[in-house]
Amino acid sequence: QVQLVESGGGLVQPGGSLRLSCAASGFRFSNYGMTWYRQAPGKEREWVAFISSSGGSTSYASSVKGRCTISRDNDKYTVYLQMNGLKPEDTAVYYCSAPSLNAWGQGTQVTVSS
Repeated sequence: QVQLVESGGGLVQPGGSLRLSCAASGFRFSNYGMTWYRQAPGKEREWVAFISSSGGSTSYASSVKGRCTISRDNDKYTVYLQMNGLKPEDTAVYYCSAPSLNAWGQGTQVTVSS
């Protein structure tokens, strides 16, 4: 069955960096665009970034543009989110998704705090 498993979250100081990973299985990964979302405490889930099936097209929410990079390795069935210059307002649970399959991972917690 379709499965998405995020990893790489943690506690980081403001200005720090993290790289999130999302390992996919159960579908032909290279055929699907992938997205990252996040949900902060008490807030609605927010779209963060998108990458096309080939990786040739990406887009970002204005809140993370210039600080985050989404990428993918189709051979490894993995999508990544490199986050730099982290701010306390980036604190959230981060989820990856295959929107066309309505598939979601379980999320990974990112906490930005000194």
